[in-house]
Amino acid sequence: MQMSAIREAIATAARAVVLPSGLPKLTCFGYTPDSVPAPCFFAAEYTLEFDKAMGRALDEAELTCRVLVGRADDVSAQRTLDALLAGAGPSSLKAAIEAARGAPGEYALGGLAHDLHVTRVQGYRWYEHQGTQYVGAELIIRIIGDGRS
Repeated sequence: MQMSAIREAIATAARAVVLPSGLPKLTCFGYTPDSVPAPCFFAAEYTLEFDKAMGRALDEAELTCRVLVGRADDVSAQRTLDALLAGAGPSSLKAAIEAARGAPGEYALGGLAHDLHVTRVQGYRWYEHQGTQYVGAELIIRIIGDGRS
């Protein structure tokens, strides 16, 4: 699997999120940015397990993505974050990312992976990024794909 291309494709999928009226558009990166324009989604660290099937036929990655929301006030920031972390709906990152799985029988992310699944949310807390505090959380995405590419 080509993790740089996969991370960019996941960021592209996350851009489909529609935030409630009056909120800025979600900025999405396939890498950890130097500065964060809130609200922001980005692909961060990952683990990669090789040889999940014989002959390098399958690798499995677990990608940690972060979503950081501005802190105009504590309550509105957390409401925005909750909307992004919902399991379904137009503001759901899970729904937007999993839409990139493709139709049944198709590969995910335009052929970059066999499949992906947003498995959980964790770390709902305050994050510091380049000296600024944001309320945020992590989304964990399981990705499986060809180990020979």
